[in-house]
Amino acid sequence: MQKNLLNTIHSPKELRLLNQKELPQLAQELRDFIINIVATKEGHLGASLGVVELTIALHYVFNTPEDQLIWDVGHQAYGHKILTGRKDCFHTNRQIHGVSGFPKRDESVYDAFGVGHASTSISAALGMAIASKLHGDLEKQHIAVIGDASIASGMAFEGLNHAGVTDANLLVILNDNAIGIDPSVGALKQYLTNVKKGIQKKNNIIKALNFDYSGPIDGHDIDKIISELKRLKSVKGPKFLHVITTKGKGLKQAEEDQVKYHAPGKFDASTGDLISKTPSEFTKYQDVFGYTIVELAKQNKNIVGITPAMPTGSSLKYMMNEMPDRAFDVGIAEQHAVTLAAGMATQGLMPFCNIYSTFLQRAYDQIIHDVALQKLPVIFCLDRAGLVGEDGATHHGVFDLSYLRCIPNLIIFAPRNEVELRNIMYTAQLGLQQPMAIRYPRGTGVTVDWKQPFSKIEIGKGVQLKDGNKLAVLSMGTIAKNVSDAIEKSEHPDSIAHYDMRFLKPLDEVLLHIILKTFDTVMTIEDNSIKGGFGSAVLEFAATHNYKNNIKLLGIPDVFIEHGSVTELQKSIGLDVASLTKYFELFL
Repeated sequence: MQKNLLNTIHSPKELRLLNQKELPQLAQELRDFIINIVATKEGHLGASLGVVELTIALHYVFNTPEDQLIWDVGHQAYGHKILTGRKDCFHTNRQIHGVSGFPKRDESVYDAFGVGHASTSISAALGMAIASKLHGDLEKQHIAVIGDASIASGMAFEGLNHAGVTDANLLVILNDNAIGIDPSVGALKQYLTNVKKGIQKKNNIIKALNFDYSGPIDGHDIDKIISELKRLKSVKGPKFLHVITTKGKGLKQAEEDQVKYHAPGKFDASTGDLISKTPSEFTKYQDVFGYTIVELAKQNKNIVGITPAMPTGSSLKYMMNEMPDRAFDVGIAEQHAVTLAAGMATQGLMPFCNIYSTFLQRAYDQIIHDVALQKLPVIFCLDRAGLVGEDGATHHGVFDLSYLRCIPNLIIFAPRNEVELRNIMYTAQLGLQQPMAIRYPRGTGVTVDWKQPFSKIEIGKGVQLKDGNKLAVLSMGTIAKNVSDAIEKSEHPDSIAHYDMRFLKPLDEVLLHIILKTFDTVMTIEDNSIKGGFGSAVLEFAATHNYKNNIKLLGIPDVFIEHGSVTELQKSIGLDVASLTKYFELFL
């Protein structure tokens, strides 16, 4: 009976003791292990399956963790985690108090850099390489593994541009599989495709940036990878290795449907078939956006849609399918997406720029200078706002209310349900004289019959959802559902009034005056950072108008929230229904 090699490896030190001829067997065992765990525990699948041979080869050739290895993006680092001492706890991947789904510096010395967002690896690895040189260490290796979607980002080009004029000991490995989460797009993708086919006639752009370029080589030929990595170890200065891989390698369905099997949910490990979930009667917020923008665009020829590499996740794919000339996937390029939208707005178009809340952080300067300063009516649709669950700290959209609130000229709206999202999109395209941000969460809504006739929402107008005589609870966005449920469970529901303020900016000052004159105790609740968000805005208003009410703020505490289900995380910070009910009772 063949010996199981993976069970003998607790760190790369044991890996390097293997005979090179044994590594293909190890690769098969590692693939099987990843498939079996992700099949039952869920997570990202295709990206890690595609780099199994590359992962083994890197730890086999380089002296990690002394040699520093960065993954870009961390979706592809499952094999790396398993080989670096986390095999026995890998079944806790992405679960509360378990292993993070991404490389994380405080989790392992082998995780040289935290990577939840794309295109950071070259800059980080170059910084490490320059630091090593300044410390007098000329032997340490610094390796950045970057995907073909990530390398098309502006930040990656900035890193390449700088690295090319240094003598830093840097190796950039391009993991080229022609797909990120969705298929890669753009001229660079076409260039790489031509290189693979051997039909690229122009000069090599990587060589032109002063990198020692080699490849493309087969990323699943472990002997070829090891041979090339050993050669590159002795080459000084910036090096670039082009590796061709197949996302989902080793699982037929994952190879054939790379978008669905990026993070497929539960599936049968032996067949690869997805395990069907009981369909929800409710619709995902992303689909409400996706269907509504198509409906509106059919009526308004000026509407265009923009997303940076998330057409499936944002559901802009529906518009791309029906109106391909009016919907744009610009790749991993959030800054470009925002300023592209600004340019379109100057010419009378109505751009709906759909970016995950956590990724919009990357385009902050563009929001301020290119959009808000010029009062351009760009409509930002912030998907995945609030706690997003198992992707953890790098992906929670819990800062947008705070970082957007200080920007002049910007309207900020948080719908409490699907009908409100639909109506604010309708309102926005009727004609704004300034930009608007609409933030909504990951996951399904709360309304079955959300597709109702459009109605216009009055800008800056909040609404009272429930009357009460003792405590006023003010909520912002979809957390209103938890608040309503908590009030229903309260022993004194008639004592609690509930207001959905809807607009963070402009605040409904008329309604706030009424609330603060009526109730001694006022409570604000948001799924955004407690610092600088909705509650802070209410406190500022109260201070400005010399109100002395007892004002309590609930929201995301001033820490980075780790991974776990949204329900678990809400419970951990007191935003779940049971915790809210108990808290309300303290003031009744």
